[in-house]
Amino acid sequence: MAEAADEEIGDRAGIPRPRETATLIGHGAAEAAFAEGIAAGRLHHAWLIGGPQGIGKATLAYRVARRLLAYPQGTGPAGLAIPDNHPIHGQVAGLSHPNLVALRRHKAHGAKTLPTKISVDMVRKALDLFASTATDSGWRICVVDSAEDLNANAANALLKVLEEPPPRALFLILAHQPGRLLPTIRSRCRAMILRPLADGEVAEAIRALPFAQPEESTLARAIGLAEGSVGRALGLVDPVTAGLVAEVETLLSRAANPDWGRVLKLAETLAGRDGEERFAAAGDAVLRFVSAELDRRQGEPVQRLAALVEVCEKFARSAREAASYNLDRRPVVLSLFADLSRAG
Repeated sequence: MAEAADEEIGDRAGIPRPRETATLIGHGAAEAAFAEGIAAGRLHHAWLIGGPQGIGKATLAYRVARRLLAYPQGTGPAGLAIPDNHPIHGQVAGLSHPNLVALRRHKAHGAKTLPTKISVDMVRKALDLFASTATDSGWRICVVDSAEDLNANAANALLKVLEEPPPRALFLILAHQPGRLLPTIRSRCRAMILRPLADGEVAEAIRALPFAQPEESTLARAIGLAEGSVGRALGLVDPVTAGLVAEVETLLSRAANPDWGRVLKLAETLAGRDGEERFAAAGDAVLRFVSAELDRRQGEPVQRLAALVEVCEKFARSAREAASYNLDRRPVVLSLFADLSRAG
């Protein structure tokens, strides 16, 4: 794990980053598609790897990168696996290979917080790799994790290279919601949509991690709520996050008559610097609550149910804006409970 000064979005104490993880669980068809393209020498220059957060998109991307960097001339074993003792593992994990660059939100040395977006300057610096010939005449690879984090100028800077890619350039662009990307970027990529993992695969992935394993009941509940995402399940086995989700669920069950003292305390908790992931977990709890309410109240007048749907859509929109523009999350939480109380 890198030093704290090199903190990245999605970091978890004691959990390897995707580029430090050699094993991919699930997604056999996606892996086979990449392996087939490599073997045939017909690998598209840009891939849009889409799917929910935390299901292995980055792990797959770095697995592809290791294979191409380890055997740049197209030799090597079938598939994407490379020997465990190959030096490329360390180079990819440390982002020290001269032909690999990663665009991701990370905290620069001396910075107090993570940036909220990938800036155009970060993209331009990364794309310097493609202005020169690759060492060993191999592949030059850029992993974008994730495309949603690109600001508008950064996305346009990336688009220019995708439109006229240099030889043996590969862009592996990860997206949690591919439909929100610029259509011009989507049109220049081959889409590879990954599906959520099966519950057994999520359990397998978590049990393989080098950290103190949760109790079976805790893990089972987390997996049941994770919707096929290892990332979500890991968040839910964290005692602090699990307690927070339980508090959100309790407050939502009493939304018709909110306990404003507890709601305000929740809003303060979610507004903290380290609250981004916990805010996402709280948002998932809100969506589950609204879905369950719609099922439970399906016999009620359409107007009443529509009001509940509008509350959910407003919350989702406000949450996205808070994330995009680094806005205070407290008004988003307070507005949610005020709107739910009015919606009945």
